[in-house]
Amino acid sequence: MKTGYNLPDVTFHTRVRDDSIEGPNPFKWEDKTTADYFAGKRVVVFALPGAFTPTCSTYQLPGYEDGFADFQSLGVDEIYCLSVNDSFVMNKWAEAQNIKNIKVIPDGSGEFSRRMGMLVAKDNVGFGMRSWRYAAVVKDGVVEAWFEEPGLNDNHGEDPYGVSSPETVKTYLADAAKAVAA
Repeated sequence: MKTGYNLPDVTFHTRVRDDSIEGPNPFKWEDKTTADYFAGKRVVVFALPGAFTPTCSTYQLPGYEDGFADFQSLGVDEIYCLSVNDSFVMNKWAEAQNIKNIKVIPDGSGEFSRRMGMLVAKDNVGFGMRSWRYAAVVKDGVVEAWFEEPGLNDNHGEDPYGVSSPETVKTYLADAAKAVAA
């Protein structure tokens, strides 16, 4: 994926809260498309190998959550966290992390990640197919800025993190805002 490219058009199978449903699992299925998430908005989307994993849970997701107001002040409407996990896992992870501002996108089948060119095998750590770690600033479905961790390949021995960090993306947004103001 590169700047200037349109995001792939896919359907995400999500579970959303429905207060009309009684019992311990008050959620219903709701399909959402790429357009539902990205049309008419400037967003940051970051993808990671898996919910409940160390780097994702300790640094990346909390960093974006804690910096949400800063991102908004820099012209970002929404922040999305995407992973090749199903909606049940993504929702429970967001709940366990006490996430209030970031919206999770379940790419359960990996279709979005595959079409982004970011689907990799992580069999070396028992995950199967997962997303490579990256972030992007997306305006109305078009990639404005791209932040991909180095070393993209199957069964990579490490889990690089830094290029897609909230700090890196915020620096880009601040610099872009200064350039527009100048």
